[in-house]
Amino acid sequence: MTDAYIYDAIRTPRGKGRADGSLHEVTAVRLSAVVLDALKSRNDLDTRAVEDVIWGNATQVGEQGGCLARTAVMASEFDEQVPGLSINRFCASGMEAVNLAANQVRGGAGEAYVAGGVEMMGRVAMGSDGAAVAVDPSVAMERYFVPQGISADIIATEYGFTRDMADALAVESQRRAAVAWQEGRFDRSIVPVRDINGLPILERDEYLRPGTDMQSLGALKPAFKEMGEVMPGFDKVALMKYPHLEKIEHIHHAGNSSGIVDGAAGLLIGSKAFGEKYGLKPRAKIRATAKIGTDPTIMLTGPVPATEKILRDSGMQISDIDLFEVNEAFAAVVLRFMQAFDVPDSKVNVNGGAIAMGHPLGASGAIIIGTLLDEMERTGQGTGLATLCVASGMGAATIIERL
Repeated sequence: MTDAYIYDAIRTPRGKGRADGSLHEVTAVRLSAVVLDALKSRNDLDTRAVEDVIWGNATQVGEQGGCLARTAVMASEFDEQVPGLSINRFCASGMEAVNLAANQVRGGAGEAYVAGGVEMMGRVAMGSDGAAVAVDPSVAMERYFVPQGISADIIATEYGFTRDMADALAVESQRRAAVAWQEGRFDRSIVPVRDINGLPILERDEYLRPGTDMQSLGALKPAFKEMGEVMPGFDKVALMKYPHLEKIEHIHHAGNSSGIVDGAAGLLIGSKAFGEKYGLKPRAKIRATAKIGTDPTIMLTGPVPATEKILRDSGMQISDIDLFEVNEAFAAVVLRFMQAFDVPDSKVNVNGGAIAMGHPLGASGAIIIGTLLDEMERTGQGTGLATLCVASGMGAATIIERL
């Protein structure tokens, strides 16, 4: 089997996903093209060598609909012979794009791929595609569907995570992200977004709130308490599934949950022969990939079984991993991961995460792989694992080895 390598990993800054966000006037196609063109120019890439562009996107409707990947290729400076494939594994779409590209290379189906994803949450609202898992009663009722925020609170209740624990994780995420930006830890990966005149639209993540502390978070009301307890009463649905809990403790709010943002990210994946042919030096090897289905009601526990699976499949142990990126969809997701594997927080999301910088659904999986690689290079660590929880009950993971 051919090894698959990461030759480059980049992302745009993340803009606030609302009408006053800096990227609000930029479409998903244009933002994707920014990433594609940057990969081309940074690597002096002959794009005819790219077998395919695999692009993740969670809300594939309207201007994010159709085969967005192919449209992005046409909007970029890539050769028109490069095809495009849009995929959707909800929050893990960007990671699945990278994993699929790596496994295509491993299997000999082409020597180079560009993989990543995009989400313009301020322009195309989450859930606007009318996902069947939520709106089809025959599925939703039988599988005890609840919104993700309720699922996060179920995790907190089941595993004993308090509001203070969740808030402390959020404060630390903000602190770490601020330090990372101050010290230029993202400089290698960030590609500024510019207008047609070449003037900067956005050059750094704008969702950060570095002044966040326990007191400011303590003033926020639980975001999912009313929908759980009053209308439409999702707590009752959850308790039918998990009667041993007796009551759902609502601890999550806007300050300890991931931010709604716009953003895109992409990686150049290829074989050793590809790099040798075009004079490119690989930065890391993709050592293993995994995906798994999980309980669709509690929904967000996927990083734990996905990590168990990828370690089992690769013959590794948790102690073999030097650094972890666990997507901060909600604080309880990361708390559960650290609890399950007894991993110290000094190894997890050391530069902050989606609570501080935001979670552009289709791009986040590619973002955290790139962030992991940058930090491994900065600190000299050898092996890293990135993982995400996924809507409707799934998990995904990737292990990379620095070269």
